[in-house]
Amino acid sequence: MTASDSTATELRHFLEIDDLSASELQTVLERAETYKRAQHAGEDHEDLEGQTLGMIFQKPSTRTRVSFETGMTQLGGHAVFLGEDDIQLGHGEPLKDTARTLSRYVDAVMARVFKHDNIEVLAEYASVPIVNGLTDDAHPCQTLADLLTIREQQGGFEDVSVAWVGDGNNVAQSFAVGAALTDLDLTVATPEGYAIDDDVLERARDLGGDPTITTDPTEAVADADIIYTDVWISMGQEDERDVRMNDFQGFQVNADLLSHAPDASVMHCLPAHRGEEITDAVVESDHSIVFDQAENRLHAQKALLSWLLE
Repeated sequence: MTASDSTATELRHFLEIDDLSASELQTVLERAETYKRAQHAGEDHEDLEGQTLGMIFQKPSTRTRVSFETGMTQLGGHAVFLGEDDIQLGHGEPLKDTARTLSRYVDAVMARVFKHDNIEVLAEYASVPIVNGLTDDAHPCQTLADLLTIREQQGGFEDVSVAWVGDGNNVAQSFAVGAALTDLDLTVATPEGYAIDDDVLERARDLGGDPTITTDPTEAVADADIIYTDVWISMGQEDERDVRMNDFQGFQVNADLLSHAPDASVMHCLPAHRGEEITDAVVESDHSIVFDQAENRLHAQKALLSWLLE
């Protein structure tokens, strides 16, 4: 398929994790496992030969850029990096014009931007699939990798308990919905004022999820199979540092917290601010599966792209 042929097939975007149904999500995760086995065995899997992914980056990233670019190469395709200074992203050219122009050149677009509205505008006007590489509201590609990691580590999702400890940020919000899609038992512990948005929790509940909400991290991790955390100060929140560092006291994932869940594995989407939301000792411990999680960004995104473009 070329960019000009894309309108002949059903156009699908991936802006939120629940843009996939529960069964579609399982299909993508199964495909990711297949790709991972193929790569580790040195087997070719060039399912997107000759296709091009445009990658828009308003926010910089290590894992997102390298995993998508490497993934397209391994699938036999090509990726084009488009930084904020490389294109007129909302500066001098409307986003809707960027979407329509790129649709004439590439087979799909991945965009990592600040405002969620921007990814929605791209999707509204594009005639190729748009993939949300991150917005301030959601990080569904991370959730794909998270779920792949849990599926591998736990042998599935049945009777698996996950505790989110920290900020109810974009990663937490996408994960909460992803947990509902896979029937994970989720407990979310955030300080007062940092909870996951009510509308996100409602979406999770509409999908059959029933996340437990608390402000007590010790309560949250009791009997957890997985403890998941992320930074307390995200990109663009640097001016809130002093307030946040005070508000998140007691929410660090450290040896003391792990003593309440001694068999739990620990996840972090990275980059980690070691010594803040998580200690160096925990990241480097046998509890940590953060680098398996990071690797799985590659396999999950390859599966997503091939599913969207097939």
